Order: sequence, then C-alpha cells, then structure tokens
Amino acid sequence: MAGPSSAAAVRLTKRTTPRTLALMGLVALVVIAAAALPLLAYGLDAGSVHAVTEGLTSRGFWTAVAVGLAAQTVDGALGMAYGITSTTFLLSTGVPPAAASVHVAEIFTTAFSGLSHWRLGNVDGALFRRLLIPGVIGAVAGATLLTSVDGEVIKPFVSVYLLVMGLTILSKAFRTLKTRREPPRAVVPLALGGGFVDAIGGGGWGPVVTTTLVGAGQDPRTSIGSVNAAEFFVALASGLSLTLLGGLTHWTTIAGLVVGGLFAAPIAALLVRVIPARVLMVVVGLLIASLSLVNLAGLFG
Repeated sequence: MAGPSSAAAVRLTKRTTPRTLALMGLVALVVIAAAALPLLAYGLDAGSVHAVTEGLTSRGFWTAVAVGLAAQTVDGALGMAYGITSTTFLLSTGVPPAAASVHVAEIFTTAFSGLSHWRLGNVDGALFRRLLIPGVIGAVAGATLLTSVDGEVIKPFVSVYLLVMGLTILSKAFRTLKTRREPPRAVVPLALGGGFVDAIGGGGWGPVVTTTLVGAGQDPRTSIGSVNAAEFFVALASGLSLTLLGGLTHWTTIAGLVVGGLFAAPIAALLVRVIPARVLMVVVGLLIASLSLVNLAGLFG
C-alpha cells in the first residue's frame, strides 16, 4: 500500500511536467533579459556592446552553457551536485577556485529549485530555519578564506575535496537507508560546515548536508526540499562575498551557466522518469572523481 511519501511522489510527477518546467525557464530568461535592458540602454557604448556580443559568441560562453546544462540536469535529477559538477568542469578549463562564477549562477538555479520544493510542500519549516543562519555564516567564512589565499595554492586542495565528494556520491548509490521520525541532531554545525566547504570548494552544500541528514535516517523528501530551499541563501551569501572581496570576473562563464541551467529543467524531469536515481549517482560520482583525478594529475604532472 502506498504511503504519504508515495503520494507526494505522484503529486510531484503530475505537477512538475516538462512543459511546466520549460515555461518556468522561459519566464526566468525573459525576466533576466528585461532586467538587463536598462544596463544595455544606458550603461554601454558601442565598444562595450561589441565586447558583449563577442563574449556571447565565444567558445568559453558556449562551454559554460554546456556545463550549466549538464550540472543543472544532474542537480534536478538528484537534488544535489550542481556546484560540484560545475566547479569540477570549470577547474579543468582554467577558471580559478576563487571566481564567483558558479556561486552567482547558482543563485538563479537555487531560487527556482527552492521555490519549486516549497510549492510542492517538500520544505520542513523548522529544519529550514535551523539550516539557514549557520549555512550563511559558513558560506561567508569560506568565501573570506578563499579570497585571502592564492588560487594556484588552493587548487590542489579543492580538487582533492571534489574527489572526496565524487566518491561520497558514488558510495551513496550503494547504500540502503532507513527513514526514522526523530528530529535531526547537530544541524547547526552540519550547516556551518556545509556552507564553509561549499564556498571553498565551489559546491558541496547538497552532498554534505543532504547526504548526512538522509544517511542519519531523516525523511529524504523533506530533507532534500529543506536543504534546497536553504541553498539559495547559502549561494547568495557565497556569491556576494566572493564578488565584494574578489570582484566579479568571468561574466561570460556566469551567463553561460545561467542560460544552460535554465533550459536543463525539462531534461532533468525526463531523466528522473527514465533513469533510476541510483544509476545517475554512479555516473555522476564516477565523472566527478575522474575529472578531479585528471585535474590533480595536471597540477602535479
């Protein structure tokens, strides 16, 4: 007999159709374009317009579109790993760890993700509030440390961290977890640590916090929903901190990640229906671990 979680899953499948998600992505793109029009009208001269056009037709922009599409597809299907997937790919293309690119782009994607989970009733208000403040504090602390250290020095550590996260996702695919009704413990230090490593590693909030909560037996639906809702504020804190402390660079990368991410939602919805989550986790875990090993080999080779 189907329980409450089964009913919720049916409800989610019916309401979150590819057509609905595609419409959300289109609306978001229109909003972003409308917000950019005043800047284009009043803040750009002919030379700047040429630079923007050149940037949007560059190889780097379209590489970022592909990365954003892949990362958001993974995140939409698994409920985690957008930042880790994006950062792993971008590190291999030479984008430094301290660049705000992933975190700024993640503000847009996590906003829609968190709103969707809230609308579908997947957010536990009490858990969300316990995650919010320490997550933001950890993100600001991580961004501050990251911008005070030379990017070339920290690259190997970030690659090792991403390797560990890839193996964590891989191991999660082979674990059978039991759900329990007890309230989660040690949420504040978990969120503090999750926000900190997310800022430093370019991702990790979902794999660290969600994996720990679900691994401890908490309800997967409300754990994923609450963590995703809080992630918007963590990404906002990281993105703003890195921008204020290190400046906003690699704008073509940010634009590409956002555009790719916006159009990934219907693809993720289809993958959820067709491919088992366990298979996706194995693929993503192997991909992240392999790319991290390649990055490490390049750094020390």
